[in-house]
Amino acid sequence: MTPARSATIALALSCVALAPQAGCSSESSGTTSPAPAAPPSTLPQTCARIARNTAPAATCNGAAELCTRTYDRVTVPMTHNAMSNADDGWTPPNQTHNIERQLADGIRGMMLDLHYYDADANENTAGHIDGKSAADQVYLCHGPCALGHTRLLDGLCTITKFLDASPGEIFSVIFENDVDDADTDAVVRASGLVDYAYTHPKGTPWPTLRELVDSGKRVVLFEEKEGGTPAYLHRAYADEMWDTPYSFMKREEFTCALGRGTKTNALFLVNHWLGRPFADVALAREVNVTTVLGDRVAQCTTDAGRAPTFVSVDFYDVGDLFGVVRKANGLF
Repeated sequence: MTPARSATIALALSCVALAPQAGCSSESSGTTSPAPAAPPSTLPQTCARIARNTAPAATCNGAAELCTRTYDRVTVPMTHNAMSNADDGWTPPNQTHNIERQLADGIRGMMLDLHYYDADANENTAGHIDGKSAADQVYLCHGPCALGHTRLLDGLCTITKFLDASPGEIFSVIFENDVDDADTDAVVRASGLVDYAYTHPKGTPWPTLRELVDSGKRVVLFEEKEGGTPAYLHRAYADEMWDTPYSFMKREEFTCALGRGTKTNALFLVNHWLGRPFADVALAREVNVTTVLGDRVAQCTTDAGRAPTFVSVDFYDVGDLFGVVRKANGLF
């Protein structure tokens, strides 16, 4: 991802902050139990949960036509550096709106950067901090956390609550992770998101969206580094996906060539943003329009012989990301 710097952040998500070791406040009504197959968390499920909506879902990611398609053959709108947003004061931001608004607007995939952060010293650390829970040292940051940060737990709480309320929605996350898998796992479990985590057996066909909805396993998590332990933290480029390059200064440089991974992997990510040298809404206005983004997705579809699984952009609300994704999915 591009090495943008971000300013001080006060991210107001859906969780209520308590004492430093406490996580998000718990509501007794509607709190769900962990999935039976998952071992218990070392941290409590501390999100403020709502009663899970158990109504039958007539659509999958907003369209009945998508329910019969396999996960790898549905194109998803994704946000690059999703945690970095103007609403909550990141400067320079990669997105206009925060995670909660992105979900409400229809974003179904996010790229999130994980770092260890010592809040007392206001600095990143190279590894796990002894004596602190995972929830209080694993943060969403883009580069130095002193320039902008929020707890991973708080971000995941927002996603969990969205899924609790939205039975037909399937969601994906790609973690750019500078954090040990064990600590990522602990926070995912503390957020309750593990209830929804799907584990894909490597090399097997992907299920349909309807099968994911019916199973209740509607979140697919990937890690750029390491991964595989536990198995629901999928190894992104090593096992499951390939992508285009991601560092572009001008639109003429966009390419559909192989970036990371191997083209034999089932999932395909198109990275579509400019950095001169940082993200800027003016750049998104230039490249998120149909004549640029739509043409590139069409070209990459032709080159790859299949539509992308993920189309990731800065400033998703500028241009026509959702229209391009609908066309890629054959929804007119």
